[in-house]
Amino acid sequence: MSRNIFLVAILLTSLTGCQFQTGSSTLTQAERLLKNGELTEASKMASAILKSHNLSAKERVKADSILDICCRIKKDFTRSGGEVMQMLGKYNPKIDSTELTRLEKEHKIDLLTLDGKKTYFKNCVRNVLLLDSVYAKLKIKKEGADTDSLTIFRLNHTAKVLADAHLSGKPVNPVEMRLTYTMRVAANEVPPGDTIRCWMPFPRENHQRQQNVRLVSTEPATNLISPITNLQRTVYLEKVAVANQPTIFQTEIEFTSFAQTFLLKPDMIRPYQKGSSLYREFTAERPPQIVFNNNIKLLSKSILQNETNPLLQARKIYKWINDSVTWASALEYSIMADIPGFVMKNRHGDCGMQTLLFMALARSVGIPVKWQSGWMLHPGHVNLHDWCEVWYEGIGWVPLDQSFGLQESQNERIRDFYITGIDAYRMIVNDDFSRQLTPLKKYFRSEPYDFQRGEVEWKGGNLYFDKWSWHMEVEYK
Repeated sequence: MSRNIFLVAILLTSLTGCQFQTGSSTLTQAERLLKNGELTEASKMASAILKSHNLSAKERVKADSILDICCRIKKDFTRSGGEVMQMLGKYNPKIDSTELTRLEKEHKIDLLTLDGKKTYFKNCVRNVLLLDSVYAKLKIKKEGADTDSLTIFRLNHTAKVLADAHLSGKPVNPVEMRLTYTMRVAANEVPPGDTIRCWMPFPRENHQRQQNVRLVSTEPATNLISPITNLQRTVYLEKVAVANQPTIFQTEIEFTSFAQTFLLKPDMIRPYQKGSSLYREFTAERPPQIVFNNNIKLLSKSILQNETNPLLQARKIYKWINDSVTWASALEYSIMADIPGFVMKNRHGDCGMQTLLFMALARSVGIPVKWQSGWMLHPGHVNLHDWCEVWYEGIGWVPLDQSFGLQESQNERIRDFYITGIDAYRMIVNDDFSRQLTPLKKYFRSEPYDFQRGEVEWKGGNLYFDKWSWHMEVEYK
């Protein structure tokens, strides 16, 4: 991992829609400090800029974003080298600085140089236990092997989906669910009497796989559901902060989720209609995260080896990522300017990071792909999750879950299920990333790409994830 800050000026500019005149030299200097990891000086400069009375609205937003990003980086990178060695020493009592250097060089531990000091990602030790074979074995020796109940559940469920899927692409195996989602803003984060604005996730309603969507109740009762056309779907709520009390927002939602699998063969895929608006939109770059740079082009060429059939191309990309990239806890996306590049270099990433790499590789060779995300709702394994859909001419949109990977099965259809299928335990919230929320959010989002946990702000600014908590309860009906 590079020891320079991932976030560069172009990211801040693209997220805020700001364009500045050359006279904004102080802002440029603050950005340069941020890029070089000089967070203390960048924060001081951004704070000083914000006190100016001569700032335009766009300049004020940008200065505020720089200050915000400095804070976010400090929250993600919290550990010293000594602390990391002490934590890994639980598994390897002989660990020393040479061993730490090995893990760094092999990209198994994420760090930045901040204010002149090496600083390590807060979840780096947990990631080392996943990414490094030596420490994975030491963990098993000390703590025993983990029981992977989700893998077992998925194998059984997907086998049943395939058995019931008599018609390719037909939604099957419906699961009725009632979700209670709670967001709790900590007490005194907002002055008493000021209004807190809250955007909560809501299921999209125009999917075969997601039907009978119903908002049962909200707390507070007054709410605004975003238009059905919104690609990042929300329920908007407001509450007035009360002194010494947390501010609680809650939704209850019911819907039916379906599994879907497509039984596809290469000769079923028709040539793409490259002049269509769909093809142009979903094969396009989306800076800063989907960019057809030389690294993406070279990797796609290496993976595909002159393969031209879109179905076989998608399978090759999927299997390369499956074999080459390990799931690991991720940095917050808002501090990463090139997520696919990070995954290519470090060979690890979470579900959304792997999905963005798949999308960048697939789009770069002319395969239409769109982002999809929300929640995975498997019993005992409820969590945020990202995946995507691939457009095959003559077939339509086909779900693909990159991070769920190839399943351990001798049955090829079960093994490859998630290349052209998806299970029934999902809530689809998003059909794209980085779309405006309803009503418009005034401040830099906590998560500028995805929308799963929600967003919160007040008139004084955005409330980042450390200011509030979230919890999802699922009842299977």
